[in-house]
Amino acid sequence: MAGLAETFTATEHRLANGLRVVLSEDHVDPVAAVCLWYDVGSRHEKPGRTGLAHLFEHLMFQGSANVHGNQHFEFVQSAGGSLNGTTSFERTNYFETMPAHQLELALWLEADRMGGLLEALTQESLDNQRDVVKNERRQRYDNVPYGTAWERLVAMAFPVGHPYHHMPIGSMEHLDATTLADCQEFFRTYYAPNNAVLSVVGDIDPEQTLAWIEKYFGTIPAHDGKPTPADGTLPPVIGAELRETVYEDVPSRSLMAAYRLPVDGAREADAADLALTVLGEGESSRLNMRLVRHDELAVYAGFGIMRLVGAPSVALLDVKASGDAKIADVDAAVDEELARFAADGPTAAELERAQAQIERGWLDRMATVGGRADELARYATLFGDASLAFTELDRVLDITAEEVRAVAAERLVSQNRAVLVYELDADDTGDDDTDSRTDNRTANDAEGQAA
Repeated sequence: MAGLAETFTATEHRLANGLRVVLSEDHVDPVAAVCLWYDVGSRHEKPGRTGLAHLFEHLMFQGSANVHGNQHFEFVQSAGGSLNGTTSFERTNYFETMPAHQLELALWLEADRMGGLLEALTQESLDNQRDVVKNERRQRYDNVPYGTAWERLVAMAFPVGHPYHHMPIGSMEHLDATTLADCQEFFRTYYAPNNAVLSVVGDIDPEQTLAWIEKYFGTIPAHDGKPTPADGTLPPVIGAELRETVYEDVPSRSLMAAYRLPVDGAREADAADLALTVLGEGESSRLNMRLVRHDELAVYAGFGIMRLVGAPSVALLDVKASGDAKIADVDAAVDEELARFAADGPTAAELERAQAQIERGWLDRMATVGGRADELARYATLFGDASLAFTELDRVLDITAEEVRAVAAERLVSQNRAVLVYELDADDTGDDDTDSRTDNRTANDAEGQAA
């Protein structure tokens, strides 16, 4: 896929205030995408203030110095554009896709809130968006089947005190405790030009675009007080299995697990991605063939990766049991398949198919100006080089079957997983809670020794 790197190019620039700028021309359609990544996520939050990074994502749409209320949405949508923002463990991003002749508007809007959000930030807007985020937590986590599963697994895979121990959504208690002063300090610390990457992709004139960026962003002062995030390094293997059982009114019994994987950017992370694709991506994957089609123990079986740079990446196993299937049987079948894969690795056909699946996903992301802007900003922010976005697939296609087998043999093992079991009901939930606490305590002790 070196041809894509030749078809699409990117240039990087840096303003005097530290803002990194990535520009990439694409004149196929008369549209342009603006993507702004801030190097701040939930891993940067202070103890007792979880959820602040995500809350601030919402506050960024509540007006700034020259844009009032919901006008950011109104200006973009009335110009024929689309927009949104997201928050993760490691970054917060904001993006617009506009008709090319409306690019200047999008740049002005992003600069206005980077440079002037504090002028519009009030207790009223904080209270309003805090309620919105709390309701989002209820709708997406607390009041839906399996809603807290990922949160529970992350908390087990990353020990207490680790910067990735909590999800970006945060806790109700911490959201309630967040003050206007907390938000003001957070903005001054992290929403500075020297903590951001701005990528612009599409039907643009690079010289004119850079002139607009200099005009609107160039006068925003830098901020040099950003603290170093807490160290996220951990032993490669947890050291002992962690296991919890949850009794809830869910559609079916479920076995979920999180495994620590190599950090993103490492060759081993690409090998792990291929392993998980062979094992759990699509109807032809090994786990689906074994659990769903052959043994009929499950109605769904999937395995995916969450790539992380500042901490071990995570593999997430998700198996929804069928009918009266026992979790013990599901567990045994999964273990057998992982052991077989660790011993033999993927076949040539499986590796080729997995690489093709990853290639398709990469092409889908790079095919749109918005997706390409996001990838360029990601690589510039997390790895310091936007052009790595164009050669990402080359690195995946270079991985061998033996590398895939080796990372599976090292990481996809019982002593490196946090397991969450959902059962339909229980005779004695108190006993179950005691068992869960005992499992966690034992595994934490093992991990401390390994560290």
